[in-house]
Amino acid sequence: MHISQHPTHTLELRVRELVQLFNSLDPTPFLNKDLDRACEAFIENWALSLPHDSHLHLTIHVEQIDQPQGASELVADAIHNYYGYKIGLVRGELKQLLRQGRLSLAIGLVFVTTCLLLAEAVTTFVPQPAARIAHESLTIIGWVAMWRPVQVFLYDWWPLKGRIRVLENLRFARVSVVQG
Repeated sequence: MHISQHPTHTLELRVRELVQLFNSLDPTPFLNKDLDRACEAFIENWALSLPHDSHLHLTIHVEQIDQPQGASELVADAIHNYYGYKIGLVRGELKQLLRQGRLSLAIGLVFVTTCLLLAEAVTTFVPQPAARIAHESLTIIGWVAMWRPVQVFLYDWWPLKGRIRVLENLRFARVSVVQG
């Protein structure tokens, strides 16, 4: 029996001090601090390019560590907490998108049904050349109204699911802090 080995990918970051990793304007305690935007973008862009089943390892090389004992665990907890928070945000975004898709679908179905019924009614009450134009116009307008729900349910949701997978992978990444 063959057991597949998930690849491990390592990102090495170099900073002067650990505080460079975190948003200096965030007043919350260290374990709940936001990552610095540039650091966050760098880490996420790196992780997005990797296979979803990869194991991630962040090695942070720090020139000056105030308290080297426990720095790896403290930074790992802070990074894991941050990505746990980000997962919640993206899940909320996905939930809101799907809610908007359901609402758009309901509105779109009512609208397309109304347009198709009007198109049929127009063909019986309006003279032929104008009826044909009105029928085609109402049919097209009705189906165009379905564009947004189709876009949401075919295309818009899966990038968010992929991002959640990447963030979950980062949430459980192995983090180590190395002096030097």
